[in-house]
Amino acid sequence: MTDESSLIKLLKAGDTSAFRDLVAANKDRVINTCYKFLLDKSDAEDVSQEVFIEVFRSIQSFRSDSKLSTWILRIAVSKSLDEIKKQKRKKRITSVAKRVHLEDLANWLVGANSPEKQLTGKEDMKEIAKAMDTLPDNQRIAFILSKVEGYANPEIAEIMNTTTAAVESLIYRAKKELIRKLADFLKND
Repeated sequence: MTDESSLIKLLKAGDTSAFRDLVAANKDRVINTCYKFLLDKSDAEDVSQEVFIEVFRSIQSFRSDSKLSTWILRIAVSKSLDEIKKQKRKKRITSVAKRVHLEDLANWLVGANSPEKQLTGKEDMKEIAKAMDTLPDNQRIAFILSKVEGYANPEIAEIMNTTTAAVESLIYRAKKELIRKLADFLKND
């Protein structure tokens, strides 16, 4: 594939071969990103198609303020959130535990190394999924991109079109809120 500036010129010129290359190079990453939010493979694949349709339609407005891949991921996050709004809340809660490694997340949240602090049962996972589902969208996005996807804060800032300091704050507040929401549950466990 050509360098990014050449690729962008080809895309803006309507080169279908360049668009196929772009899709091939970014398809898996887009599907995975969508999946992290939608927690359903079929939905993620459908939304990823919408993402690339949007990329094709909007490439003329791409200003190269960020990397092309970052712009595509920003569209993926936006389209995923749009899809979440369409879906029933109950479906999201029950499917969260299927994908996000909630045991690891739960242990990270509580700093658990001791057996009495470990969260392992299905009911525990449902409680964490419910708590995550109550986070504001921006906190949930930052938290998932950081703790599940493993993106660095500057990358998340680009994807979310905000500052690194704002991302750090969102992740901190998300963790604090999850711990607060799970405090009673953890005491009884």
